[in-house]
Amino acid sequence: MPRHLADHLSQGNHFPGILVIDFEQSMGQIIEELITIAGASFDEEYQDRIEYLPLTS
Repeated sequence: MPRHLADHLSQGNHFPGILVIDFEQSMGQIIEELITIAGASFDEEYQDRIEYLPLTS
C-alpha cells in the first residue's frame, strides 16, 4: 500500500488519509482513540498520511 500511495502522490493526486488499526487493542480502546482523533483534529490534517493507531505508545 505505501508504494502505491507514493506513486499516487507523485502523480499529483491526494488521498484523505489512512488510519491503520492495531487489532490487539480492545474495540473500546479503538473507538476511544478514533473519537479523540475526530475531536482534536482539524480538516485535512491526515490528508496524504498513513498513521498507525494507537498514535502514542
